[in-house]
Amino acid sequence: MVAKSFDMIVVGAGPGGYVAAIRGAQLGLNVAIVEREHMGGICLNWGCIPTKAMLRSAEVFHLMERAGEFGLRADKIGYDLDAVVKRSRKVAGQLSGGIGHLMKKNKITTVMGAATVTGKGRVSVTTDKGQQELSAAHIVLATGARARELPGLEADGDLVWTYKHALQPARMPRKLLVIGSGAIGIEFASFYNTLGADTTVVEVMDRILPVEDAEISAFARKQFVKQGMTIMEKASVKTLDRAQGKVTAHIETGGKTEALEFDTVISAVGIVGNVENLGLEALGVKIDRTHVVVDEYCRTGVEGLYAIGDIAGAPWLAHKASHEGVMVAELIAGENPHPVRPESIAGCTYCQPQVASVGLSEARAKELGHDIKVGRFPFIGNGKAIALGEPEGMIKTVFDAATGELLGAHMVGAEVTELIQGYVVGRQLETTEQDLMNTVFPHPTLSEMMHESVLDAWDRVIHM
Repeated sequence: MVAKSFDMIVVGAGPGGYVAAIRGAQLGLNVAIVEREHMGGICLNWGCIPTKAMLRSAEVFHLMERAGEFGLRADKIGYDLDAVVKRSRKVAGQLSGGIGHLMKKNKITTVMGAATVTGKGRVSVTTDKGQQELSAAHIVLATGARARELPGLEADGDLVWTYKHALQPARMPRKLLVIGSGAIGIEFASFYNTLGADTTVVEVMDRILPVEDAEISAFARKQFVKQGMTIMEKASVKTLDRAQGKVTAHIETGGKTEALEFDTVISAVGIVGNVENLGLEALGVKIDRTHVVVDEYCRTGVEGLYAIGDIAGAPWLAHKASHEGVMVAELIAGENPHPVRPESIAGCTYCQPQVASVGLSEARAKELGHDIKVGRFPFIGNGKAIALGEPEGMIKTVFDAATGELLGAHMVGAEVTELIQGYVVGRQLETTEQDLMNTVFPHPTLSEMMHESVLDAWDRVIHM
C-alpha cells in the first residue's frame, strides 16, 4: 500500500495535537492529524471543559443558597443533576465540533483511527475501513494520558468512579470518598460537596493540593472544612470492600487503620501516559514511568519524532500541551522558537475557593538558595471582593530580594484563575518589583490585591 505523504503527522487531537496541527498549517506545512476517539481529546470532552461547566452549575447553586446576603429572595432552591450533566455534555459537544471545523478551515487532513509508528517517518492507522498508511519527515506524538488505577481501587462505574463516571453520574452520591487531592480530586470534591454530598478527601501527602505553596494549601483546607468536607492528610486507602450499594474503605493514617462506609468513591490518584501500542519501543524511544523522555524542544532523540503534552510529562496541563504544540510546529517549519519553561506555566484549580499559582513556592525558592521577600494581601482588605460577597482569600508573591525578580505567585479565592495571568505575563516579560509597583491597577477590581501583595513584600502595603 502506498503511503500518503505529508510534511507533518500529529497523533492525537487534544489541546496539544490540534494546536500543533493548526500552527503547522499556518506555516505552510502539509499536515495530517490522527485521532482515535474524540476531536479535542480528553481535556475538551472529558476534562477541563465539561468539569468547568459542572462547577459553574455548582457555583450558581451556591450563590442561590446565599441569595439573602445580597438582598434577594430565592425560594425552593434545588437542582436537576441530569440537567446539569446534559448542559456539561452540550458545552463539550459544541467545542468538539468546533475543532473539526478548524481542521477543515486550515486544510488539515483528519484521519479517525488508532495510530502506530511503524518506522522512521511512517504511521499506520487502523480505521473502521481498514488500514491507512501515512508518511512524513516529522511525527508529533500527542496521545495524552488516562486515569491511574491502583490495585484494589479499580473503578467499576457503579460504586467506584473515575473522572469519566463522575462527569456523567447515574446518581447523586450521599456519602462520597475522594481519593487524591490534586486538581481533579479537589474539583470533584468541591462540586459534589456543594450539591450536598457528605464528602471526605483522602490525601497520602502531608497536605492537600500538594503541588501548591504550603500556605495556600492550608488556607484552602480551612475553607473546605468550613464547607463541611472531611480532610484526611498523610492517609492512604488500603482496600475497598464492595457490597450492594456501599463501599467500606480501609483508611490508614497515623499507623492506625479505620473502616469507613461510603456509597460512592472517586479515584483521582494521578495519570498514566498513553504510550502503549504506538511502536515506540521498537523505535528506541526512551520511556520513563509511562512518559516519553524529551528534551526542552520536545524531541525524543529519534530523528523526526516529537512528543508533547501529557505524554511528555509534567506539568499535566492543557495550556502547556498547546504551547508545546506551537513550539514544535515552528521548529519543524524552520523557525527558532523559545523552549517552553515549565516554571512559567500557571496551574489553576477550579474548586471553591479557586486556587492558582505560577513559579516557585516560598519553600522551593528558599531551597534553591534565594534570599527572598514575600508579600501577602487578603481578600478581606479589597473593596471589590467584599462587594462580591467573596471576602475569603489571599494573594501571595515571592521575590528575589536582591534583584526584585518575581519568583512566584500564589492565590486562593474568587476568580484567581483569571487573575494569575497578570503575574504570568509579568514573569514572561522579566518584570521586577519596581515595574509592578509602578503599574496602575484599576479600581475597584480584585486585581488591586496583586498590586498590594507586591507592595507588602517591600513593606509598602497601603490597605492593610
